[in-house]
Amino acid sequence: MKRLLTLIILLTAAAAFAKPPKNQYVRISTAYGSCIIRLYNETPKHRYNFLKLAKQGFYNGTLFHRVIQNFMIQGGDPDSKDTTRNKAGAELGNGDVGYTVPAEFNDSLYHKRGVLAAARDDNPAKASSGCQFYIVEGKRFTDADLDKLIATRRMGRPIPASQREIYETIGGAPHLDQNYTVYGEVVTGIDMVDRIAGVKKDERDRPLVNVPMTVTVLSKGECKDLDKILGLKD
Repeated sequence: MKRLLTLIILLTAAAAFAKPPKNQYVRISTAYGSCIIRLYNETPKHRYNFLKLAKQGFYNGTLFHRVIQNFMIQGGDPDSKDTTRNKAGAELGNGDVGYTVPAEFNDSLYHKRGVLAAARDDNPAKASSGCQFYIVEGKRFTDADLDKLIATRRMGRPIPASQREIYETIGGAPHLDQNYTVYGEVVTGIDMVDRIAGVKKDERDRPLVNVPMTVTVLSKGECKDLDKILGLKD
């Protein structure tokens, strides 16, 4: 009986240890600093895919190959790790992993400053690239700016008052809402995004000097510590 009880306790402890943290975080590091991103639980397919690639080391050495100040920085193209393709002036942005991720739109997740979102091609289902992503630097909008976006049908829906306030005070890229899946947000280190967005670039919006990244999945303990700091309850 004692042995059975001990076995049950050990199995329970092992299951608890194996259980992933409630919120999962990744660190993106570059020569311009680093940022930590919380991946949204509301977009499980995108969260799982990003974590899978990050754990495999897929993103390490890929570049932020497209940057537009006051808009976003884009990266994750596997071709950008190829020394025959990543030379200055070469076109990047067409690399993939051979699959897409189904769109996961959520009215509560929108393109405020600092969000992580999936790049995609012009497919009608709006399925996401299996690997390429962008982080929104964004800009502030006025009420008139937002009304114009809706009037010209660049927005597919009215903007809730709470989101309008964020776009007017913090900023973002509202015209992308419900067109590209948002699946995480920067919780610390947004200045890294600002620095990269401001680098000198060519006519294709590619930085003149390569900006490689390293992506690390934070440990369970680190995730719990961040939850406490951010006030996120278990």
